[in-house]
Amino acid sequence: MKLGLGLYKHMLTRDNFKFAKQVGCTHLIVHLADYYSQEKGVVTATDETSNYGSSTIADPIWSLESMQGLQAMAREEGLEIFGIENFSPADWYDVLLDGPKKYEQVEALKQIIRNAGKAGIQSFGYNFSFAGVWGHQRRTVARGGAVSACFNAHELAIDSPIPDGEIWNMTYGEVTAGKFIDEIKVDMLWERLSWFLAEMLPVAEEAGVELALHPDDPPMESLRGTPRLVYQPHIYQQVIDLFDSPSNKLEFCMGSVQEMSEGNLYDALERYASQGKISYAHVRNVKGKVPVYDEVFIDEGDIDMFEALRILKKHDFQGVLIPDHTPELLCDASWHAGMAYALGYIRAILQSLEKENQ
Repeated sequence: MKLGLGLYKHMLTRDNFKFAKQVGCTHLIVHLADYYSQEKGVVTATDETSNYGSSTIADPIWSLESMQGLQAMAREEGLEIFGIENFSPADWYDVLLDGPKKYEQVEALKQIIRNAGKAGIQSFGYNFSFAGVWGHQRRTVARGGAVSACFNAHELAIDSPIPDGEIWNMTYGEVTAGKFIDEIKVDMLWERLSWFLAEMLPVAEEAGVELALHPDDPPMESLRGTPRLVYQPHIYQQVIDLFDSPSNKLEFCMGSVQEMSEGNLYDALERYASQGKISYAHVRNVKGKVPVYDEVFIDEGDIDMFEALRILKKHDFQGVLIPDHTPELLCDASWHAGMAYALGYIRAILQSLEKENQ
């Protein structure tokens, strides 16, 4: 198992690469879509009136030269970029919405995957969702009053429709008051995912890239009037069974799976790790399940992290572990301090597991 750090677009700097190396990381998962900023913080509070902002179509950061440049900078600091997480909503809204530009857009996505492969990037995480990551708040819910993300469906207009011109909690086009996206049924969601994978998996296989599906967060059966894809642990198997491909893999988010109303995190890890289907994993802890949960420090939540990582070790998981987000410590570098705490805890578990197997 490899220890990694997730970095958002505005964090892709040499100093942050050095920070990752200093806290014991060997790998990175990078976000090229611009949905968080330094001003907003990480896991921005959103509701029916505010989202993650505007999405830029065909940003040059997706070019081969850009990806190779980022990989070269990482390698200069003793790191390897293992994966990219999430397409930009402006680049694939009609793939999700089954709109007229979906053929043009899927060809652009294929080129992104080819670029990733040529840059030596092994995994590409994606979240096939209409509402996206939505409805979280930022409150002092973690130990000692640390600011963290939380979700309470009872305080939200969870059925508020998605405006036309918005997808995956970002604005990609002109938004007209009173206009919303068309109704989407569950079977339509699965048909669109199947079409997407049928188009993308052959290209991913040729490029040597794994397409890794993130579960829904929050894992509600429906959100903002739209169906959700993987909102229970067993549904991941349906995605695996759609296509028998070495590139059809999972981005296993422990926090999201733990938040689900059914199933068991440890059983899910056993099931999917034993099949070799986990590309990389998000390692974060939570208290509670939908419709109400809090993201907390890695050592204070409902997940026994020693047991979770022990299961991955048993099945010879060789992918990357990252704390996708974590409560912020009260200091001048709150994000960095929170990440350093989480990474140190994970690193200690990995070292302990190595001793167990000696």
